[in-house]
Amino acid sequence: MQNQLSIQHLITRVWRQISVRRRWQLGALVVLMIFASLAEVISIGAVLPFLAVLTAPEKLFYHPRLSEALNYWGIISPHQLLLPLTITFSLAVVLSALMRLLLLWYQTRLSHAIGADFSLSIYKRTLYQPYSVHVSRNSSEIITAIAGKAHEVVHSTIIPVLTLTSSVILLSFTLGALVTIESTVAVLAFIGFGSIYAIVAYGTKKRVMIDSRRISVESSQVHKALQEGLGGIRDVLIDGNQTTYCEIYRKADLPLRRAQANIQILGSGPRFLIEALGMVLMAVLALKLAQQSNGIISSIPVLGALALGAQRILPVLQQSYAAWTAMRGGQVSLQDALLLLEQPMPAVYSEGASSKIEFKKCITIKNVSFQYASKLPKVLDSINLTIFKGARVGFVGKTGSGKSTFLDVLMGLLTPTSGYIAIDGQVISPTNLTGWQAHIAHVPQTIFLSDSTVSENIAFGVPKDQIDFERVKSAAQQAQISSAIESMPDGYSTIVGERGVRLSGGQRQRIGIARALYKRASVIIFDEATSALDSGTEAAVMQSIDSLSDNLTILIIAHRLSTLKKCTLIVELGEGKIKRVGSYKQLIGLDAL
Repeated sequence: MQNQLSIQHLITRVWRQISVRRRWQLGALVVLMIFASLAEVISIGAVLPFLAVLTAPEKLFYHPRLSEALNYWGIISPHQLLLPLTITFSLAVVLSALMRLLLLWYQTRLSHAIGADFSLSIYKRTLYQPYSVHVSRNSSEIITAIAGKAHEVVHSTIIPVLTLTSSVILLSFTLGALVTIESTVAVLAFIGFGSIYAIVAYGTKKRVMIDSRRISVESSQVHKALQEGLGGIRDVLIDGNQTTYCEIYRKADLPLRRAQANIQILGSGPRFLIEALGMVLMAVLALKLAQQSNGIISSIPVLGALALGAQRILPVLQQSYAAWTAMRGGQVSLQDALLLLEQPMPAVYSEGASSKIEFKKCITIKNVSFQYASKLPKVLDSINLTIFKGARVGFVGKTGSGKSTFLDVLMGLLTPTSGYIAIDGQVISPTNLTGWQAHIAHVPQTIFLSDSTVSENIAFGVPKDQIDFERVKSAAQQAQISSAIESMPDGYSTIVGERGVRLSGGQRQRIGIARALYKRASVIIFDEATSALDSGTEAAVMQSIDSLSDNLTILIIAHRLSTLKKCTLIVELGEGKIKRVGSYKQLIGLDAL
């Protein structure tokens, strides 16, 4: 369990993540809040003369300065004040409403814009993390953070903070206006109502924190249940495990909904008590004023102004309390989101483009060792190997011998614990890693295909309007899948379905090869790319591989030695070390194969 940090500390960290542009926009929002508050004060202040004219208009003419002003405007009769004051009061109320509406629009749009910035930042920083970080994480937690917890940051931090800021400004202006009308009643009412909210907030603090933790944990569990149930839908359908996965989902979703409901109830509940107390206070005040010598009629303007002020203050106090409760409820989710927002970006990203690497001669692997953690055994141990450009190198060995890890290190996905890899004598480092990776294309055992067209999957990652169709066709022809694609109803515009469900296994693998060729990489790595295929399909896919240009350097991991007949070199790995190196004929008798 993470140490709980104060809300103030978390908000400070959130502020650091906000761009300069958004900070200027927040400054403009504060200015808008001030103007909206002034409009509220004007609408409250306009009540006094309006009600005074309605109840005792002649009293306005007894005031020396006000009488001079009225005479200047040609108003000599109390009845002449009714229309202008009605118009003035109405305009003040409408202006206040429009300012509040503008404030709501700007505040809400800006909050969600900042949320979009945060969501994109989490996604970007996550994509740029090293491969070793990705393999150590649960993907459902990351998806939850990007899609869910970034959303929570908006609703449990950004909007509440802006609401609190707006409320403080509005309360300050409104209270100042009410103090000038009836200072004792205004101050006592504010202290009384504010104290009730403070007591409720303190009393519910532990309950809100428990629910906050539950929301953070269960939201990840809900996404995990969805991913596992839908991701393995074929096995779920075959085994009839729908009830099991529904129960897993229910056990995660129900506590999440209850925690969210608890926070919503705690945030909204006190309003009803406060409103009742406010009505009681106004009744007591009216009774007190009615008992004065001037009677209730003379006190109506004061009562009206206080009633309007209370009608403004009570919702604002409730908004402030609800905002504070929402911040407490989202505190743990905010903490989780900030950990991802503060992920370090690679040096190459901040320093600019990676330096290019020329690959014309050979790849040198020198004393390369690798282990996932210092306390874990070495997966690779002192590997030395030279691979010449244009070579076809096969890697064999038992499961767990280090084949895939070796290629991950070679591709720069994992950093060697010791030793180095050099390309034409230039050692691979963080500053030139992407330059080396530009030479590499990877064809894994399971090809990821998006639910889009064949051409988009071959030119994977290229914006649709920038795809070179002739290059797509050329890559498909080299991968020996062009005839199959062209026989489809929509040809290269055929939708392949999620994960390529509408294609056969051999077609998916050939599209993976075509994708590598579209990239025009000089090194293509096949990581058990044919092990899941039947022997006939595997032979056809290997024929596609064997027909590729001799200028390509091809590295192949395979379980069956027969798959590697055309390789110029075969490397056998065992227990993280190179056991044997030779040609197909030299290694055909090995018992391990």
